[in-house]
Amino acid sequence: MISANNVFLVGPMGAGKTTIGRVLANLLKKQFIDLDSEIEHRCGADIPWIFDVEGETGFRDREAAVLADLCDRSDMVVATGGGAVLRPENRKLLQESGYVIYLQVSAQELYERTRTDTNRPLLQVANRREVIDRLLSEREHLYREVADLSYTGNRRGPKYAAEEILRQMATT
Repeated sequence: MISANNVFLVGPMGAGKTTIGRVLANLLKKQFIDLDSEIEHRCGADIPWIFDVEGETGFRDREAAVLADLCDRSDMVVATGGGAVLRPENRKLLQESGYVIYLQVSAQELYERTRTDTNRPLLQVANRREVIDRLLSEREHLYREVADLSYTGNRRGPKYAAEEILRQMATT
């Protein structure tokens, strides 16, 4: 199924969607788009500011609108945000608009990767690990629901991960 026109990467924040997505797009000779960066570009403000001013609901509204616009395009690899799968309409769009890859990462690995990150509004709390555990618990079934492929890289480099994903895509 390597010929899928669009490829969408889903998974929790810190799973490597952007890093692996860039490499995957290069290997597939497709345009790479990071959904959060695209939202920031169109809005003229960063994600923490949007969360502060509009709240999570306002951000999710923007996210849904940008995702819908991107799904009308072709030949892209899109790294979605960790919560893009929360809305049923987003899940439907993802499934109808391309090949969806769920990047699975353990809660401990996510904690290690995000523990000093100051740009993730949902993690600006005292107990990050608790939030990561809760978000994974709430969202993992949604990632699985939309995924054509689930990939667990476990500390593999992005080039190795992207090449392995391509091999797995070819067999599905």
